[in-house]
Amino acid sequence: MQQREWKMPHTFIIIFFVVVLAAIMTYVVPMGTFETEDVTYDYQGEEETRTVLNPETFSYETDADGEPAREGVSLFEPFGEAGFLNYMFEGLVSGDKWGSAVGVVAFILIIGGSFGIIMRTKAIDQGILSVIDKTKGKEGLLVPVMFFFFSLGGAVFGMGEEAIAFAIILVPLVIALGYDAITGIMITYVATQIGFATSWMNPFGVAIAQGVSDVPVLSGAPFRMVMWAVFTAVGIIYTMRYANKVRRDPSASYSKEANDYFKKHNNVQEINGKFTLGDALVVTALALGIGWIIWGVVSDAYFIPEIATQFFTIGPVAGIIGVVFRLNDMTLNDVADGFSEGAQQLLPAALVVGMAKGIIIILGGDAADEPSVLNTILHQAGGLVDHLPEMLSAGFIFVFQSVINFFVVSGSGQAALTMPLIAPLSDIAGVSRQIAVLGFQLGDGLTNIIVPTSAALMGTLGAARVDWGTWFRFIFKFQLLIAAVALVFIMISVLINFS
Repeated sequence: MQQREWKMPHTFIIIFFVVVLAAIMTYVVPMGTFETEDVTYDYQGEEETRTVLNPETFSYETDADGEPAREGVSLFEPFGEAGFLNYMFEGLVSGDKWGSAVGVVAFILIIGGSFGIIMRTKAIDQGILSVIDKTKGKEGLLVPVMFFFFSLGGAVFGMGEEAIAFAIILVPLVIALGYDAITGIMITYVATQIGFATSWMNPFGVAIAQGVSDVPVLSGAPFRMVMWAVFTAVGIIYTMRYANKVRRDPSASYSKEANDYFKKHNNVQEINGKFTLGDALVVTALALGIGWIIWGVVSDAYFIPEIATQFFTIGPVAGIIGVVFRLNDMTLNDVADGFSEGAQQLLPAALVVGMAKGIIIILGGDAADEPSVLNTILHQAGGLVDHLPEMLSAGFIFVFQSVINFFVVSGSGQAALTMPLIAPLSDIAGVSRQIAVLGFQLGDGLTNIIVPTSAALMGTLGAARVDWGTWFRFIFKFQLLIAAVALVFIMISVLINFS
């Protein structure tokens, strides 16, 4: 009798059982709360304000007997409250347009829809064919060059969710060049997170963490620039080795199903005709739109609502060009169908965002001033720092932030939640606050590459048609490698008293 091959559970199943674990914790771990306060800091000549927790004000929520309260989550709650069975809906409708889950879900669906229109014009396919023709013999440059620039984007302006859109374009290209979907994810999303985690100026990560920790904002840049260069080089070498292996032997690919899908649906070799004026106009509209997005993020700190609208604008503009120039025999109805199909492709990724947010809701939420199990976990874990030797304390901060990032993926949110707790404790442990910030940014950014609660990761995987189980099997070794490199840099920072 032939044994069934074991398969990694679907992402929905994994998150469901994490929710079960979170529900059990509510019966075991008492709820705690902090008081909050506003802190201000200077960032590039402007005063920024953040609401953060006060670590000295932690207290347990108590029951009628004055004992720490453990309010185990109920199976179901009516009237908009959160029970175990409510986690899906409550997760999806939580938050606002500025973040998870509602804003990110809308963002993912709009990106998918807009690029559905763009892909319907076949202009990208024509462009891919043109690139293949003009880069014969130089295909190997694509991987290191793209990885470098996406890593730079992550370091300079916190590029993350934008990688979803680029993956839609670049995954079919790298597959047509003989690589695979995994390679496309590595040179887009993974590269951005390498840059994000090692940045010297990222406004959504290191700048906020330094500001709320009372560390001069954007200080320590030379050390971080060296760190970024090393991490980026490690990422490029690892990706090139894998990509070249797949090119020599396609059976070595981890993403065979995704590769087959794109070869079937985006077979550029079957496209007849040349790169026309209409194709050029679609690509130009896309390039101008991306330029507009980059300008908005860098100049005016555009975030999810603005970027989603910018991507939405690109889609209809490309659709109108497609109809006017009869690209792929497009009609107005094809524009609508393209938007619908594109959004549908990323729907599973959008649902994961809501499911993942449900984990936090079951634990009581991530607000420091409201009773929750997460606050108690933060308090207990933070208290360990001052009882460890200096080197271990620095390493523990990195591990602690890596674990917390599973629950609070937002870099700015995690900085406001954890750095006020870790920074003063690092003083007691003899670790400089600059090193505490370093542990935060590495723990926050690097784990975004693997945690299924990351909306940007799941959106990129959705665009590449790679399920999280497949991704986990591939990325696990790389995750261990970069974690080891991170610990080396943390040890070096302690030895040189990085401050």
